Amino acid sequence: MKTLLTAAASAAVLLASQAPAFAEDLEFLLVNDSSADLVEFNVSPASSDRWEDNLIDGGYLAPGYEIGVLIADGATTCVYDIRGSFADRSEEEDFGLDLCDLGEYVFTD
Repeated sequence: MKTLLTAAASAAVLLASQAPAFAEDLEFLLVNDSSADLVEFNVSPASSDRWEDNLIDGGYLAPGYEIGVLIADGATTCVYDIRGSFADRSEEEDFGLDLCDLGEYVFTD
């Protein structure tokens, strides 16, 4: 549980430390309703051709748990792509999500 909470705090701090004061922060709840630990979580602007850093590096989000995600990257876009990698080596990607209107994102099997 400590690793789980540390990962959430690290993700929020990592993103918040990269934001200029004029950018609008995006927040949503990340839920793991899958059967495996979420071990990597990436969020990138849809216009980007590469994934940003793993937001839960060194931690994980266990099945049945949720964390708040803050994206304070200085971008003025709402449209992002999401990727999750799991301990069972499965991966899920979702493209073109409007994070300005997203209250939560749920990973499921």
